[in-house]
Amino acid sequence: MKKIILFFALVFIMNNQSHAQIKKIPSAKPGVNYGKGIVATNAISIAKLEKELKGKNVYTGKFQGKVIEVCKKKGCFMTLQRDGDEPIMVRFKDYGFFMPSDIVGKTVIVEGIAKKKEIAVASLQHTAKDLGKTQAEISQITQSKKDISIVADAVLVVK
Repeated sequence: MKKIILFFALVFIMNNQSHAQIKKIPSAKPGVNYGKGIVATNAISIAKLEKELKGKNVYTGKFQGKVIEVCKKKGCFMTLQRDGDEPIMVRFKDYGFFMPSDIVGKTVIVEGIAKKKEIAVASLQHTAKDLGKTQAEISQITQSKKDISIVADAVLVVK
């Protein structure tokens, strides 16, 4: 009797697994929201964000920027262009949503929390790997760095 129950339980589990739907990430077209729905009002530029963070360590709000890279594995982070410096890393709250690869080059509004913080070598190396950098490039990362990072609740494609 135990074998029969185990057999049916196994069939039930396998059936549910085979019918599970994988969430498809929508293409990055103007007006598409990722995460919670937001509108494009009251967003500040990345340059203004940097000025805001000179006097404090945390800023909450909306930021507008151009996407220059996205995680090649599954879209679990992206980077925003910054004048004369390395791009700003944007991660997504609780891995609640992901970005499509065609978002590179698009202008977006990001809503979330920006922080100045120390980024560990291991984290920098992990990010470089996810961006598809070579092992030689990854090996050259040997020091932590202070930078701005954003944890986003939502992203809206503007253009």
